[in-house]
Order: sequence, then C-alpha cells, then structure tokens
Amino acid sequence: MSLPPFPSNYRASGVLLHVTSLPSPYGIGDVGPSALAWIDRLHEAGQSWWQALPVGPIGVGDGDSPYQPLSSFAGNGLLMSPDWLIEDGLLRVSDCEGRSFSSDAVDYDAVFMFKLRLLDKAWTNFNAGARPDLRPAYAQFCQDHASWLEDYALFRALKLRYGGVHYLEWPAELTRRAPGALAQARQELTSQIDQVRLAQFLLFRQAARLKQHAHARGVRLIGDLPFFVSPDSSDVWANPELFLLDEQGRPLVLAGCPPDYFTAEGQLWGNPIYDWDALRRTGYRWWVDRVRALLAHVDVIRLDHFRAFAAAWHVPAGAPTAQTGSWVPGPGAELFSTVQKELGGLPFIAEDLGVITPDVYVLRDRFNVPGTRVLQFAFDGHADNPYLPSNYVANTVVYTGTHDNATTREWYEDLPDDQRQNLWNCMKRSGGDSSEAAPALISLAWSSIAALAIAPLQDVLNLGKEARMNVPGSADGNWRWRCTEQMLSDSAFEWLRALTTTSNRSAELPLISSLSLERRSTCAPIR
Repeated sequence: MSLPPFPSNYRASGVLLHVTSLPSPYGIGDVGPSALAWIDRLHEAGQSWWQALPVGPIGVGDGDSPYQPLSSFAGNGLLMSPDWLIEDGLLRVSDCEGRSFSSDAVDYDAVFMFKLRLLDKAWTNFNAGARPDLRPAYAQFCQDHASWLEDYALFRALKLRYGGVHYLEWPAELTRRAPGALAQARQELTSQIDQVRLAQFLLFRQAARLKQHAHARGVRLIGDLPFFVSPDSSDVWANPELFLLDEQGRPLVLAGCPPDYFTAEGQLWGNPIYDWDALRRTGYRWWVDRVRALLAHVDVIRLDHFRAFAAAWHVPAGAPTAQTGSWVPGPGAELFSTVQKELGGLPFIAEDLGVITPDVYVLRDRFNVPGTRVLQFAFDGHADNPYLPSNYVANTVVYTGTHDNATTREWYEDLPDDQRQNLWNCMKRSGGDSSEAAPALISLAWSSIAALAIAPLQDVLNLGKEARMNVPGSADGNWRWRCTEQMLSDSAFEWLRALTTTSNRSAELPLISSLSLERRSTCAPIR
C-alpha cells in the first residue's frame, strides 16, 4: 500500500491556471518572471498549490491541445521565458522587440514563429561562444536525458524538414526507423538536432528555477499527465512496439469515451492504445520513466483519465463516432505497484470523472489515491450525488470546475431553476444571481472536508463565458484564454486569503522526499 500525498487532517487550497494563461508581453504565458510573480501572489493569498495543465510540446495546427503532446518527456518550448534568455546573455532586448500580441488570447501560430526565431537566435549565439560556462551543464543534460532526447530531437528536426506532416507521411525508411536512414538523417540534420537539444536544456533550466522559487514560497506544484499520447508523437514513432498498431504503423483501435455529461455521441480522441502486454514484459519501464520525468518538475501529478488504468474505451479504427467502442481492461494494480516500488511512493491525484465503474474506485482506494470531485456536477437533487460535499471523504480534491467545464458564472447562467435552488439550499440561502455563483462554489469547496480545494483562476476572478478554456468535443478555439495584469486585482485575492484562513486551509505540505528520483538519470535536475 502507498501513503496518500496528503497527511491525515491535511487542509489546503490552491488555484488552477495553465502556464499559457499567465500575463506576458510575448503572446503567451511562460515559466519566467510572470510565473514567479504568480507564485508570489498565490503565497500572499494563502494558497499552497498551483495546478497547471500538461506542459509537453504541442504541434502547430493540431488544435493546440496540451493533451496531445509531441513527447511525454520534452517540454513545450513556447513556455520558455525570453526575459531569462536575455538575462542569460543568449538574447538581446532588441531580439524580442518589434512584435505586438493580444494580451487576452494566445495566437499559437504567431507565437510559434516568434519563439522559433528567438530560439534560433539563442542557438546561434550559444554556438558562437556565448555563455561557455553553460556548456558542461548542457553536455551533462544531453547525456542524462539521452534515452528520450535523441529520438525527440531527431523527430522534431524531421518534422521541420517535411513541413510538419504526420510522421507516417515521411519516407518509408524513416517511418519504420531503418537504422541507415536514421544515421543519415542525424548527420544531415546535426545543427537542427542540436538546436532542439539546447532548447530543452534551457527550458528545463528555467523550470528548475521556477520550482525552486515555488518551494521557497511554500507553494507546491501539481502537474498533469495525459493518459494517452498523440498519434503523431516521438513516443509512438520511437516506441511502436508499445502500442496497438498495424503493419503500416497505424492504430488498430483509437481512444475515446462513451456518451457522457459532455457529449451525446461520446468523444473520439484518436489516440493510439497501449499494448499493455508489451509494456508488462519491460516492467512498465516507459511508464515509470514517464512518471519520473514529470516529477522532476512538479510535486504531485494529476493522472488524467484515471479510469483507463482499470479499463479504457477502445474504438475500432475508422469508426465515425465513439459510440461503437467497448471497455478493455488496462494494467490495473500491477502498474501502480511497479511505480510505487520504483519511486518509493505514489504522489498522485486521480481524475476519476466521467463514466466510472466500481473497479475504478477499487483501484483508486487500494493505493489511497485521492479522487476528484467537481461541484458543478453536484446539484441534480439526488442526496447520494457523489459530488455533493456531504458525501466526500477527506482524501479528496474538490474543484469548483475544471479546464473542461464552463466557468462557474457561465455554468450558473445555463443552470435549470431547480438546480439553482439546490445550490442555494446547500448554501443555506434563499437565492442569488450569477455574480454570486462562483464565490458560493468556492466557499463550498473550501468549507468541505476534502483535503485539497482548488478553483480555476476564472472562478476566483468571477469571469464568464469569455474566459472558458476548453469545450470538449470542439476542435477549434480552445486553450487560448489569458489573464491580464489588470485582471489580477488585489480584492479577489484578499477575499480568497480571508476565506482560506477562516476555512483553516493555510497548511503547507512538507517536501516529498521519499521518492527515489535519483535511481535513474532520465530526469536529473539542472543546476
């Protein structure tokens, strides 16, 4: 059995905000000064946790979803701070000038081209001799992370060479990874490969600085691990034997979920499915390394789509919707026992939402993994609704809403009258309007017995539909929302601090020191 990440009688709170949503003059939030300022603001508001969405690299024109990363190990270069590259002497201030970006929405195509130019400039300067003192650390980084970095760097260089198309559209000898073709490509693309390596080194270096600052301010970080990987990723290209693919490398079955709260036809995500038998024969090495890699940057991991560890919804390739899928068992307890043995603990939060069967709860509770409860699902009038605070156990993380939900203000405006009244009855009030809904749900979450209570920043700021992050089942217009400096008013955070104090949620969790992250060097910290 594993100890949960939250000790007995632990009570704390935090805010959900993706890194891309932070204020910055460069079109997208990053892990630099604005992230440090955000951590300071959380600390001043009495918050102990910052939760972000996945921070893996995303492809251009693929919907910009952080849940479709090009690698499970690499970081998203768009999140690198130009300010810290200037501070490092790899860029000049003038290199970052001349572009104007929206302050309230991310234009991913424009930001991609801008950051690509900056990284190219930083590489040129580094290659020409700037910051020679970083070269030993860079060489060590490349050695420590070679197990994934070599494939990822070549993958990105080849993506650039072939105009960003899916790797299955590359020449056949590269798609099937013929050794001679790979060796020739590495020779021809040496400069591009080295540039990718350097970008990851610099990004990991910045991420280490961010984590150090967070810990110094008593703020812990919650990362997000997508269960599935993108079909067009270095993960699948470099490890095809770990996935259910046909002889041409195309998925035999695709990931999705059956009809649920969000969509009547279910959701067809299109991700390849793992070959768990093949993974089992390796001792789940790829999965263990994947978890360890993320824990180098965060303190606790939200396991997205937790139910798939018990069973996943397999949809036959070519099916028009997810309705024709079926449940197929996942790795279950064996994987968690392996991870626990390798790492010395299981610092996880289970995203156990959606269509949940008893086996999912059995798996979650066997390892004492905290479950997830979302208050927006609580007010259907049924006393046994698991999302009602009266039905929580302490080993729970409660949210007002998640990145997949409407903001609470928008949610309330679309809520049937009877469910509105159920909310106010739960608050022991006669009624209220949409401007009072988000503070009401935050108060309910903070007053519950859940060990950890989290609200999206949109709810802390009481924003409406203009601030929604994602609409499940909709491919366009998601993941773009950003907050501005002007939105981060002191009054909202003063209110949050007062609520946190009166709810006795000002706890700090000691650093998790029992995880043996040093046992393998795939994610060695950068100093």
